[in-house]
Amino acid sequence: MGVREVHQARLLMVDDEPELRRMLLSILHGDGYADVHEAATAAEALEKARQLRPDAVILDVMLPDGDGFSLLRELRAFTQAPVLFLSARDEDEARLRGLGLGADDYITKPFLPRELTLRLGAVLRRTYGAAGEGGVIHLGPVTVDMETGVISGNGPDRTLTAKEYALLSALNENRGRIVTVDALCMAAWRGENLGYENTLMVHMRRLREKIEPDPSHPRYLITMRGLGYRLLKEDGR
Repeated sequence: MGVREVHQARLLMVDDEPELRRMLLSILHGDGYADVHEAATAAEALEKARQLRPDAVILDVMLPDGDGFSLLRELRAFTQAPVLFLSARDEDEARLRGLGLGADDYITKPFLPRELTLRLGAVLRRTYGAAGEGGVIHLGPVTVDMETGVISGNGPDRTLTAKEYALLSALNENRGRIVTVDALCMAAWRGENLGYENTLMVHMRRLREKIEPDPSHPRYLITMRGLGYRLLKEDGR
């Protein structure tokens, strides 16, 4: 899903505060999203989600007839569209609960408009084709099916862990370009680089062992010392 296709996504935003819905609508329209629908309650959201089949849902945690966590469970009964929580609740427990239920991101109010649009765009690209044609990444004799997380070629099939999947997705979205350590930590741990650099190195080493024909002499997943990492294209660029 390229930039143009991302902004063609059908969105459903669910919040009981009219003023916040107007603000969100203004932010999304201003960023190029035209197909945006609103709901003020969990019941209305369920009805519209069934009718409209949105490509993504922006969902408040606190609703007058329930909560966003329960609504997410009901949505998952008939759609796998990505869900971004918006919440004034900044507790780690609430964030982990939302992500554990299958939410794709959790944004705390107040937030910067650009933060919302960047995170929304990233989620849409990850969900709808960021891996490239057919959802498959080609790395010489190795292929990675981003629908299943299965790595084929160069020996027995292997499976990506959740962290490896997040890191490889971020690298592939920017294939051929340097992705900074901070950006990779944001992709894998949903936060700033708070002491994750050594852990990141471990995950990158394990990822190389799965996708590189010769992990000690990598051809595709390259360390850019002092900057970050780069996933080279098939032509070596």
